[in-house]
Amino acid sequence: MAAMQYKLEGNRLFSQKKYEEAIKQYSKAINKNGSTAVFYTNRALCNLKLQRWKEVISDCRLALDHDTQSVKGHFFIGQSDVELDRFDDAIVHLTKAHELAKQQKLNFGDDIAATLRSARKKKWEKAERERIREEIELQTYLNDLINKDKKRELEERRKLEEDASKDEVEKKFEKRKEELNSLFAQIDERRKVGDVIITLLLFVCSNYYITFDSDDITIQKRDVPDYLCGKISFEIMKDPVITPSGITYDRKDIEEHLQRVGHFDPVTRHELKLTQLIPNLAMKEAISHFVEDNGWVEDY
Repeated sequence: MAAMQYKLEGNRLFSQKKYEEAIKQYSKAINKNGSTAVFYTNRALCNLKLQRWKEVISDCRLALDHDTQSVKGHFFIGQSDVELDRFDDAIVHLTKAHELAKQQKLNFGDDIAATLRSARKKKWEKAERERIREEIELQTYLNDLINKDKKRELEERRKLEEDASKDEVEKKFEKRKEELNSLFAQIDERRKVGDVIITLLLFVCSNYYITFDSDDITIQKRDVPDYLCGKISFEIMKDPVITPSGITYDRKDIEEHLQRVGHFDPVTRHELKLTQLIPNLAMKEAISHFVEDNGWVEDY
């Protein structure tokens, strides 16, 4: 059998969800002709269905060796990298797949764009988990430090009250309060974790010891809702417009798409002209309120 016949048999088995059998046929096609990129991406898709992420990446890299413009090669690698939590690599390949699909005017619907949005979101969520973990560690460290120092102060106060006059006690604790003020000023200067408000000290001088009071700190997860982000740029929209199909895009992105790629909606593929774009005022107001209430959005 010729390589193409093995490929067609592999396609038939794939359509029946017989992925293992299809892999064997694509492998035979590769043995016959190892320079055809599509044989590798077809086998990679079978491995993708079987969740064999490393095999997918291996096949797609071989495909890209023979065809650097393979949309599927970059797309499947990106999908696998997302599953392996390698979000930076995933974003690189998915972005490339998205750009190539536009250049080659290939219809992947919203599949590549949706996967890219997911990769960006998961990368952000991973960073958020790390930020929250650091904030909790910092808060715990400061609370422990204050509690230990308060306990030590109480013990010293009792000892001093037994061995010294009241005036000496007051002088001792005034000096200690100054030392603590300096200590926590240094801690605050070195703290680089954002968005944590910590009340460090409340001195009750009449009692000759330190009382620590900390308001409940709510550590909130920061997230930008998908509906506020453009379906082309994947960033929060600045000038949202809506198409007759009901899809909202950032104006500069959809105008560039219409000029460079073609006069159609990139998601629905319906015919679309520049004059049909209508400002989405409700969305613009929602974005404005969100940005106003969430200053961190500039880092998103």
